[in-house]
Amino acid sequence: MNFPDQQSQHIIFLLGITRAYPAGTTLHTILNNVSLSVPAGQSCAIVGTSGSGKSTHINIIGLLDKPTSGQVFLAGENMSLVSEDARAKVRNQVIGFVFQGFNLLPRLNVLDNVALPLLYRGFSRTIARQKAQLLLERVGLSERLYHRPADLSGGQRQRVAIARALVGEPELLLADEPTGNLDHDTAEDIVALLLSLNDKFGTTLVIVTHDEKIADRMERCIRVRDGRVAEDRYAPR
Repeated sequence: MNFPDQQSQHIIFLLGITRAYPAGTTLHTILNNVSLSVPAGQSCAIVGTSGSGKSTHINIIGLLDKPTSGQVFLAGENMSLVSEDARAKVRNQVIGFVFQGFNLLPRLNVLDNVALPLLYRGFSRTIARQKAQLLLERVGLSERLYHRPADLSGGQRQRVAIARALVGEPELLLADEPTGNLDHDTAEDIVALLLSLNDKFGTTLVIVTHDEKIADRMERCIRVRDGRVAEDRYAPR
């Protein structure tokens, strides 16, 4: 099932999304009938206090979680109607993930950490490593290819995570508090890198953050409160 024609340019389209979890004999609602769309190529922040539902938004968009009700469209496809294998394929080929905790494999060097998603796709090790090296050069880590994550600073680890997220050339990059473990100056560098990649390659960027200064640097800011979209504003031009 595809988007209607008027929505064909939106890489993300959420329709009536509710997410509730059992809490004793009742249900605790995290998201409450949320509908929103994000056009291809946009940079967008989702902001809110702890427990507001912002991370649940990105988990549902990234197909890491399923809504209790409602429909999720990604790149024109209704993900509510596809199999688990199809969802996994979209996660691998359409979406790149950047997490606060980096999620790098400690036993692999930087080059092989970045190459790993391509190996899952069936690329040869040689081709995967070549593509990984190009991405690492773009994020300024050409001299760290054979270091392990433990030998890197927090900012360098996050750059590795960004390279890994981008190595498969995803249409959509999801970043969940990517600067949460970084000092101020390093966080600024990481946000600048993400925005430069968004600008240069047109990759749609959705970043969950509690930092208002980071949110202000995006084209759009969606504020979540009590499981609903409380504000949806665009940066002045």
